[in-house]
Amino acid sequence: MKKIITLIVLIALGTGVYAQSESISKFFNKYATDESFTTQVTISSKMFSLFTNMEVEKPEDKEVLEAISKLKGLRIIGKENTSDARNLYKEASGIILQNKFEELMSVKDKDKDMKFYIIEKTPGKISELVMVSGSAKDFMMMTLFGEIDLKQVSRIGQKMNVGGLENLEKMDQKDNKKN
Repeated sequence: MKKIITLIVLIALGTGVYAQSESISKFFNKYATDESFTTQVTISSKMFSLFTNMEVEKPEDKEVLEAISKLKGLRIIGKENTSDARNLYKEASGIILQNKFEELMSVKDKDKDMKFYIIEKTPGKISELVMVSGSAKDFMMMTLFGEIDLKQVSRIGQKMNVGGLENLEKMDQKDNKKN
């Protein structure tokens, strides 16, 4: 019974509320009921709109709230300590590459690959940001969609405790060094 209710809630959240890429949505829905995934997060536009009602004192926090108000959804799926992490990474990467995503940034360290992809509707107007991360034992995929300001995404990630988004701050630092 619990599985049926969870499935109904996920289906309800997955229809109409999100404007994310269909193929990315299919990937998330494919694994939505797979209990072997250790992380599954879905945040709707309604939740983002609730954040905007908060009162803040710092100007940078007001900027973050303004950026959050333009978001339509966030989905995260992850699996830890699994033997199929590399296969999931390859599957997710293949889906991303088959679509109109442009690679934004790639981060590699000793045993982990992390890539960021975007769909840019018009120059400077990002409608979807996808992060896919994989190692020998761990996999994570995140999609953020709506009207996205990359300069604010790192701050949003810190406020919402979404791992991986801090890497976008590195990209901003590289851009500043070029100027």
